[in-house]
Amino acid sequence: MKDVYVECPVLGNEAFLLQRTVMADAQELLEVYSDEKAVPFFNSDNCNGDNFFYRTLEQMQAEINFWEASYRSRAFVRWSIFDRSSGKAVGTIEMFCRMADDFFNKTGLLRLDLKSEYEKEDVICSILEPLLEQAPELFGCESVSTKAVKEAAERRKALERLGFKETAEKLKGHDGTAYGDYFMLRCE
Repeated sequence: MKDVYVECPVLGNEAFLLQRTVMADAQELLEVYSDEKAVPFFNSDNCNGDNFFYRTLEQMQAEINFWEASYRSRAFVRWSIFDRSSGKAVGTIEMFCRMADDFFNKTGLLRLDLKSEYEKEDVICSILEPLLEQAPELFGCESVSTKAVKEAAERRKALERLGFKETAEKLKGHDGTAYGDYFMLRCE
């Protein structure tokens, strides 16, 4: 198994590039995190009330500092998603292997935040495929799980196309809160 916290790989395909988020991405990512149409699709479960709606560059920079500290402490990896056609950051993906005493034990918990115009089935599939191929090796996970609220019709179609199955199981937060709307893909 590769150690993603020692060397974080650059992933991608002909359409999208995923590389670990750095401060230089802040201005472009602010366009994602200030997109009011996109925010309802972000997964803020277990994030202490943060809904990831940011209006200032300072807020975005503070979040990137937090993501960097989390990477250094081996909590999670956050990749910026770049559209190769424009060269611009259009979202982020967070992932870590969740160890817990619930249904979501040893799952690679994936959070996908995208600008609203990228919230399309084909685009989501194209973005996720390179990461899903390497997730078990990078994170030592037995499955990959992600949230898709009912209103996220395109995201749900993409997940189903990629082999994810919706589960009625609830993810237990650190404070005991139960979170729903999760899909799971078993790793082979």
